[in-house]
Formats: sequence, C-alpha cells, structure tokens
Amino acid sequence: MLCACSGEQFKFEEPEPPHSPESLATRDFSASGLSSRTGDWESKFEDIQVDEAESTLKEALSLNYEEARALLGRLEFQRGNFDAALQVFQGIDIRSLTPRMAKAIVERIRQKKPRPKGDHVLPNVMSMHSVSLLIEAILLKARSLGELGKFIEAAKECKVILDTVESALPNGMLDDICEDCKLQDMFHKALELLPSLWIKAGYLDEAITAYRRALVKPWNLEPKRLADVQKNLACTLLYGGVEASLPPQLQIWGTTMPKNNTEEAILLLLILIKKLALREIKWDPEIMDHLTYALSVTGLFELLADHVEQALPGLYRRAERWYFLALCYSACGQNEVALNLLKKVAGRSEGKNKPHFPSFLLGAKLCSQDPIHAREGIAFSRKAIDLVNHQCEHFMGQVHKFLGVCYGGAARASVLDSERMFFQRESLNSLNHAVRNEEEDPEVMFSLGLENAVQRNLDAAFNNAMKYSDMMAGSSGQGWKLLALVVSAEQRFKDAETIVDFALDEAGRVDQLELLRLKAVLQVAQEHPKQAIETYRILLTLVQARRDLQAKNSEQEPTFHSKEFVERNLEKEAWRDLATIYTKLGLWTDAEICVNKAKLIEFYSAHSWHTTEPDYVPSIVSTAEVLMKLGSQSLPIARSFLMNALRLEPTNHEAWLNLGLISKREGSLQQAADFFQAAHELQLSAPVQSFV
Repeated sequence: MLCACSGEQFKFEEPEPPHSPESLATRDFSASGLSSRTGDWESKFEDIQVDEAESTLKEALSLNYEEARALLGRLEFQRGNFDAALQVFQGIDIRSLTPRMAKAIVERIRQKKPRPKGDHVLPNVMSMHSVSLLIEAILLKARSLGELGKFIEAAKECKVILDTVESALPNGMLDDICEDCKLQDMFHKALELLPSLWIKAGYLDEAITAYRRALVKPWNLEPKRLADVQKNLACTLLYGGVEASLPPQLQIWGTTMPKNNTEEAILLLLILIKKLALREIKWDPEIMDHLTYALSVTGLFELLADHVEQALPGLYRRAERWYFLALCYSACGQNEVALNLLKKVAGRSEGKNKPHFPSFLLGAKLCSQDPIHAREGIAFSRKAIDLVNHQCEHFMGQVHKFLGVCYGGAARASVLDSERMFFQRESLNSLNHAVRNEEEDPEVMFSLGLENAVQRNLDAAFNNAMKYSDMMAGSSGQGWKLLALVVSAEQRFKDAETIVDFALDEAGRVDQLELLRLKAVLQVAQEHPKQAIETYRILLTLVQARRDLQAKNSEQEPTFHSKEFVERNLEKEAWRDLATIYTKLGLWTDAEICVNKAKLIEFYSAHSWHTTEPDYVPSIVSTAEVLMKLGSQSLPIARSFLMNALRLEPTNHEAWLNLGLISKREGSLQQAADFFQAAHELQLSAPVQSFV
C-alpha cells in the first residue's frame, strides 16, 4: 500500500467498486492486532486503527497529520468505502487550513512573476503539493457525502474549494499555476461538481449561481469543459422552472443584458453554436435541439432558420435540412419560402434518396391553407398517401384531410365546370375517408363541415358543425362561426345571432372580434342598422384598446404575430362595413370618413376603392351593372364580366340575377327565367358572410 501512495502521488481516479467490506484503515494498517468487533467498542477500535495507519504513513512518507489523512481518505474512496473515507476526511480541520492554502497559492503566483532584488520567499509557506493534496481531500469528501446522499453538505464542502482558490486568484486563473501538481485539475472538477450537487439537492437557484460563477472569470477551462458548463447552465435556465435574474454585479451591459432565463440561455447557446461553426468543439446535436426549443418558445423562428442554414454540410441530410428550414419559415408566416424548400425535397434531385414523408405532409398542410397552391397540395398529398400505405398508416386520416381541403380549393379556382364538379366530388370523398380514419379528430370534422357548407349541402354542414362543437366542448370560435353561417344560409338570421351571442361568452381574443363582426352583419341582414353600428363601435373600441396596451408594453419584441395581422384586417373590414351602412342611410359624410379610415389601413384595398380588380368578384359585378346602364351596345361586354365573375364564384347570386336581366333585355326569356331561378335558389342558401 505504501508503494501505491508514493507512486502516482496526485492522480485523481474515479471510485472503483469495493473489493472488501472492510476499510483499508481496518485491514492494511491493523498493527495492534485488534480485529473488527461489534458493540460499544467498535468505534473506539476504528479510531485506533486510523491513528495507527496515519502514524505508519507519516513515518514512511514523511507526511504531516493532514497529508496522511488526505492520502488515507483517498485510498478509502477509491475502494468504495465512502463511510470510512468520510470518517478519515472529517479528521482534517479544513477551516483552519484554508487561509494557509490561499496564501500558498498567492506565493506561487508571486514566484512566477519577476521580482525585485531582496524580495524573498515568505517562510512557513505550505508547498503546492500539500495544497493540491488537501484540495483533493476536500473534493473527495464532497463526493463521498454525495455518494451517501448528503447533497447539501457535499455542496458546502465543494464550495470551500472555490472560495479558497478564488480568494487567492480574484481575477481568475489565466494559465496553469502549477505544472507539476494537480491543483488546477482538482479545481476544475470542483467547478463542475458544485452545480450538479445543488441540482441533486433541489436548489436550482444555487446551481445557476454556481454555473455562472464558473463562467464569469477565466478559470483556464479546456474548450470541452467550458462548453459543457455553458450547455448545462442553458439547460437549467430553460427547463429548471426557477426564474433566476442576473445579480447586479453581473449586469455590466446595461439594457443589452438578458432580461430573463430564456434570453440568457439563448445567448449561451448562440455562443456554443459559434464554437461549433468554428470547430472549436465537436458537433453536439443537443445544442441545436436546445436552441430550437428556446427560439421557438420566444417566436424567433427566422433567427433559428439562419442558424440552421449556417450549420456545416454533412450534419443534416439535405431533405432534413430543407424540412427544418420549412418549419421555421412557415412558423414565422413565410409559407411561400417554406413551400419552395419543400418542393426541393419532392424534386428530381432527391429522387434517388429515401422519400421524406414529413416534408410531403407539411407541404400538403401548407398548400391546404392557400387555394392558390391547391393543385400542388394535391401532388404533395398523393405522394404522402403512397408512403402512408407502406409505413405511416397512423397518418392516413391527416393526409386525406389535407387532400380533401386541397381538392376543395382547386374546385373554387377551377375554370371548367366539369373539372370543378370532379374536384368537389373528390373533396367530399377524401374528407369522408379522413373522418372514418380519424373519428376523434375535431379538425377533420370541421373541414368536412366547411366543404359541405361551401357546396351548399346545408343539412350535412349543420350536422358536421354540431359534431365539431360537441368534440370541442363548445370552446372553438371557428366552430360557432361556421354553425352561425350555416344557419344564416337557411335565412334564420335571428337564430344565427343567438348562436353568436352564446359563442361570444366562450371566445378568445381574435375569435371574439370575428364573432362581433358576424353579429353586426347579421343585424344588418335583419335591417337593424343602429344595432349594427353599436356592435361595430364595440369591435373597434376593443381593437384600439388592445393596440394601446401593446404599445405600452415596451418589452415586447418585434416578432411576427398572426393575431395582430388578423385584428388589423378585421378593423379594415369593420370600417368598410360601416361605410356601407352609412351609405344606405344617406349619411355621406360619415360614409366618407369610414372609407378613409379603411384606406389608412390598406390603401390599395379593393373593398375600399371598389374598383375593377382582376379577381375581386364584387367589383366585377358592379362594373357589369354600370355597363348595363350605358345601353344595349354595352350588354355583350357586361355579359363577359358577369361570366368571369361566375367563373371565380359560381354561387354568386347577384351575377346570376344580372345575367337574367341581360337575357331579358336581349329577348331570351327562357334563358332569363333559368338565370332568375338560379339566382333565387342561391340567394336562399347564401350566408351573410362567405364561408371561406
């Protein structure tokens, strides 16, 4: 054993499983011949045996009392005898030794600097080997306490190491202060151990303080260790659930300092991402995972996309990188950019690689949200269905839902009647297929109800809307809105208004504004303009109040918020609706004020100007009506405008009515009668607002 002590004298080793239930103090240094006993004498015998072991070590290695106990305790720890090791370490009076240890470290630094003549080394200064040995003893004592589940006591012991070294090195450790001893390594292990002990003890705020303490000064940590400390601190800040603001002494950057845990974690993770890009540390996918979470919860999706794009080639497969970027851009509202990326995944360049199902599914979802991309969505959905049949059957309902919605969008954009009818039929087939696969998914039921409403299958739409509301327990604003529109399409305006009133009590922020506008439109349909004006006043007051509250919140970051965009659009529509009401009442000045308010929000809005727009049906119909008043020579041109309007919106009853008037003036009475009949039937099933 003495050979072992004098060999690798200061090597710190991980504990090994105990080979014997006896401690080394009991087994190897039993010079008195006393054996292990039980009863009242056991502790006295153990003390005697430890003292004998110390005496043997001191005589053989010329060590003092504390050094002998430090070596003996290390051996007990390495054998896995943590109780015995703790007993040995407790015999060292660390508190009385720490000033001498700090003094020795200071003197060591002094020796390494050029000194003037006559400046001699102070007498009775502890050697650095002794300091390292005692630092190791404190560290092993802390680890022994930790192994025994005494985490708070262990953390306090570990903190002694940091306090001692930091008192000697207040400006940090710029280089290895002792090349021939293990002081720096022991100190680094203590820096890493202290926060983990506080976490195990349940004191997360203390753990965060310990992590920060390891980072605020240069402790000469190697890059891997420093990166681990930064990552662990970021994780604790993100997931610990304890808000730990920076102390005043660390707030040195003024207003640019992190304001909360999440901002501090993002800053640390961005530093780590830079190190990864510069290859200062090895690639660690967990860093990107944590950064993804942090930037997602704060809504900084564009920043996340920038860092994904900066990732070195080879870290992600091309399809995975494009998919990741598409998720980021779609989350910040840039669906066109996201779709362009997803088209690359579906392109020829990836034809030889394994198909990336998540990209096809996301592409179908994004296309289902915009009728312009409906045909592309059908292609994405078809590719996803081919993969679903072989490996992802649990997505069958979702894929058919997106396919059905895309078919519906394609039908509304179709020019040919035969093509439109085909798309409408396929839309209902796909959505019904989705309902059979996802019976408990309320969004599938809503999509089916919406498509039935658009195709004027009002009974089926009503049943779907009722089922959707039951699934959502009456908590969905869009469900109540769909139900009210279906009821209004049956010309039951009072019942529809009652539904809206009921929904307003359960509605959220944006849903409440949409429902208020729907209520006002229903009141106009019932010829109650004064009530409608009052409802619009409430809507606009709420919008203004929320805008004022947002302006006062100086801490809010300028990120993308879809709710603000929707509110802005609702405000514009409210002013336009008010202008229409005042126009019908003959209040021209008020109507002009409302139109100007709408123009301030969106100057080139077709609703506000009500002039010719390529795809704005009300303007096209109005242009046709003006041409009809100019005389018989303008009737063919008016007919072409109305036919174009019906191509864009086949269920527009005003276009059918004006076609009937043109046919009547041209003498085609039978054709006029057919047009009037179509206009009458469509008007009877027309909602007060468009379903889509």
